[in-house]
Amino acid sequence: MSKLGDIKDWVLRANHALTTYYNAPYRAAIARAKRDEDDLFMLLVFSEMMGIPNPASWYTLELQPLLLERFHDWHVRMGMEKSPFDHISCC
Repeated sequence: MSKLGDIKDWVLRANHALTTYYNAPYRAAIARAKRDEDDLFMLLVFSEMMGIPNPASWYTLELQPLLLERFHDWHVRMGMEKSPFDHISCC
């Protein structure tokens, strides 16, 4: 029974190693795509405050307190040196 467990562990490690090997070239592209999606989501959440009409503002309003922690990183990545809002001073 111990030999079966050893084989099972070996197969799981081999599967993990092969998955890592095949996914490695795409890891950066996947991370970039996720960051782009997160940036778009932040824009949707804070767009009403920037003067961009947002039909989903009622639904995204309650998400603003949750995303304020990541707001500084987002506006710097979008090319804004300082916060575009007077009432949110993260810098």
